[in-house]
Amino acid sequence: MLYIDPDTCIDCAACLDVCPVAAIVPDADLDLGAQRYLQINAAWFAGRPPEPRVARAAPSVPPPAGAGTLRVAVVGTGPAASYAAESLLRLPGLDVAITMIDRLPVPGGLVRHGVAPDHQDTKGAGTTLARTWGDRRVRLHLNVEVGTHLGHEDLLAHHHAVLYAVGAPGARALGVPGADLPGCVSATDLVSWYNGHPDAAGRTVDLSGERAVVVGNGNVALDVARVLVAGHKHLAGTDISPAALAALSTSAVREVVVLGRRGPAQAAFTTPELLALGDLPGVDVVVDPEELLLDELTAGRLERDRDAVLSLKLEVLRELAERSPSGAARRIVLRFRSAPVRVLGDERVEGLRVARTTAEADGDRVVARATQQTTDLGCGLVLTAVGYRGAAIPGLPFDERRGVLPTDDGRVVDPDTGRAVPGTYAAGWIKRGPSGVIGTNRWCAEDTVDALLTDFAQGRLPSPARGDAEFVALLAQRRPEALGLAEWRAIDAHERRAGRAAGRPRVKLVDIRDMLDVVEAGTRR
Repeated sequence: MLYIDPDTCIDCAACLDVCPVAAIVPDADLDLGAQRYLQINAAWFAGRPPEPRVARAAPSVPPPAGAGTLRVAVVGTGPAASYAAESLLRLPGLDVAITMIDRLPVPGGLVRHGVAPDHQDTKGAGTTLARTWGDRRVRLHLNVEVGTHLGHEDLLAHHHAVLYAVGAPGARALGVPGADLPGCVSATDLVSWYNGHPDAAGRTVDLSGERAVVVGNGNVALDVARVLVAGHKHLAGTDISPAALAALSTSAVREVVVLGRRGPAQAAFTTPELLALGDLPGVDVVVDPEELLLDELTAGRLERDRDAVLSLKLEVLRELAERSPSGAARRIVLRFRSAPVRVLGDERVEGLRVARTTAEADGDRVVARATQQTTDLGCGLVLTAVGYRGAAIPGLPFDERRGVLPTDDGRVVDPDTGRAVPGTYAAGWIKRGPSGVIGTNRWCAEDTVDALLTDFAQGRLPSPARGDAEFVALLAQRRPEALGLAEWRAIDAHERRAGRAAGRPRVKLVDIRDMLDVVEAGTRR
C-alpha cells in the first residue's frame, strides 16, 4: 500500500534501488497484471488537498553532559525492534550500545514467521533488518527468553533502558460454542505452521476435508485462504516449511469460504491483497453479486465521503462477482454479513453454524448485529482470523482487554497511577495492538525512541549498576545455549545452501535442536 505523488515525484529512480521489498515500479514497466495499481495510486490522491512532503527529522535530543554510553536493551528482533535499534544507531554524536534479545534461535520476528511464503518480495525487508543486527554497536542474544532466563530487573540492572518490541503472538478467541473442538484452529497457528515457526515444530493440520472456513476477512484471512488452495507449483519455489509443503501437496481442501461479519465496504483486507487473490492460477474466486449490495447507512456515507480507495475495492469485488467460473478444481468464496454462531461436531469439527447479520450505526462505526436467520456450512476445518493479542511480560503492567503494554508516548505506564515505569518502553504491536503493515512499525518505533532520548537527556533514566561484561557472564550462567550473530549466520548459510539445492530461497530449519546441531557442527569445523 505504497503511494507516489505524481506532482512531487521527479523520477530520479533512487527509490527503486533502496526499497527493501521491491514495492516500487516505474509506471511504464508495469505488466498487464499490475496495471490496476495505476488506478490504486490515482485513487489515493483523488480529491485530497496537496500536502507538503516533509521528511521526518531524526531525533536531535542532546545527551546529558558526562552521561557516557547509552545502553539500551531491545527485546525482540522483528521490524519494530530493528527499526528502534536503527533509530538509535543513526543519530550523529550519540554513543550507544544496544543489546537485542530474542527467545528464538533465529531473528526476524514477523518478517520470517508472519509474512506469507508466496510474498517473497515483502520478506526482502529482512535484508534491511539484518544490517542492523550486524552493526558493531549491537550485540545479538538469541535463544534467550525474558521472563524465563532473564527478568526485567536483570535487564535494567545492566542497561539505562529496556524497549519491548515482542509483537502480539497470541490469537483472539472466537468465543462461540464448539470452538475448542479439534479442527478449529487459529489462523495464527496455521501461519506459524506453514512459515516454519519453532513453536509449530511437529504440529499437524488435518486437511482431509474438502471445505475449510476462515472466520474473518483481513489480509491474514486472505493469506491463509490463498495458501490452502494455491497448490504445490505455486508454493514449491518459496520458503514455506517443508512439512507444510508436503501436507498441502496432498491436501483434500478444494474450497475455502472466507466470512466477514459486516458488509463488503467494511472488509478489512486491502485492495492489493484482493487483486493477488484474483490472479491466483488454477483457483476461482467466487463472490455473490447480492452480497455486494450496500446497506443504506454505508451507501450514504460512501456518497458523502467520496472515498476513492474504498470505491476501487468495491469495484474489484464487483468484477470478481461478474467473472464466469473457469471450472478450476479449487476455489475461494468470499461471504459477507455472516457471523459464526456455533462450531458443529461431536468429537471434531464437522461444520459451522452462521447467522446473517444486519448493519447498525455505533457512532462513526458500522457494526454487525446477528439475526435469527442461520445456515450450516459443512467443513472439516475452521480457521479463526479474528485478531492477534500480546502476552503479558512478568513484572510489568498489562492491559488485558487490549492485549498490550499500557503506554504513553511509548513509555510503559502504571494504569492505576499513570506514572511511567522507569526506563521501560514499548514499540510495535505490543504497544499499539495488531494494526498496520511492516513499515508502520518504523514510525511507531521512532516515536518511542524520541521519548527514550528525551528521558535520557533530562536525566530520568536510572544508571545501570553493572556493565556489558557482567551481563554476558550472567547470560552464560542463566542460558548456556544462548546464540549470537555468528551462530545465526551459520544457520542462515545452512538454510540458503539447502534452498539452492532445492531451487528455493531457503529451506527453513524448524526444530530448535536441528538449529543447535548446525551451530555445533560449524563450531567443530
